Order: sequence, then structure tokens, then C-alpha cells
Amino acid sequence: QVQLVESGGGLVQAGGSLRLSCAASGSIFKINAMGWYRQAPGNQRELVATITSDGSTNYAISVEGRFTISRDNAKNTVYLQMNSLKPEDTAVYYCNFQAYYSNLFRPNYWGQGTQVTVSS
Repeated sequence: QVQLVESGGGLVQAGGSLRLSCAASGSIFKINAMGWYRQAPGNQRELVATITSDGSTNYAISVEGRFTISRDNAKNTVYLQMNSLKPEDTAVYYCNFQAYYSNLFRPNYWGQGTQVTVSS
């Protein structure tokens, strides 16, 4: 059984930094893309950043230049370094792993979510 465990959220003042981590436990065949999403109260869950197995990254315009996504394949872990945080970054952050077993079976796994609160 695959489980994603997140850590690193918390309360920080505007301009501060946080580093989120998400590690997969349990049996998994192969992880392709990893990503971070966030959801503020009343809003849809939105993509923050993704990273492929080849290391290519993609960022939402709102965080580009401030956030950095990285991965450690040996540890099945994805990170999100968040700098210059703004109050509008306040949300619950969820990690996501896209696994690959075959073209017909590519399940997505989600973390439990970690709260990030940025005060002004």
C-alpha cells in the first residue's frame, strides 16, 4: 500500500521561507511526475509545481521565481522550497505522485495535506 507523508508546513511571516517534504512509503513500481498542489478555503485545488522523472520543472506563474521543486529518487521524496512567501500563498498544500505500471494503469497518489499560513 502506497502512502504519501507530508511535513514542513507551518506559520510564517510574509517574506519568510518554508520547505515542504513529501515521502512515499510502501511498495511502488515507478514514479513518473511529482507535484505540489494547494487549496485555499473556497477555492479549487490548483497546481503549484511539477517535476518529471527527467528533472524538468514547471511552475504556476504566481510562484515562479520564488518556489523551487526538487526530488530525491532514491528516497522517493519531493520537496518544495518556498521563499519570499506572501499572504496569498496561504493554503493547504498537497503533494502528488503519478505512478506508472502500464499505459492502462497510472494511478495518482496524494498526501494528506499540510497547512501553510503566511501572515502579513
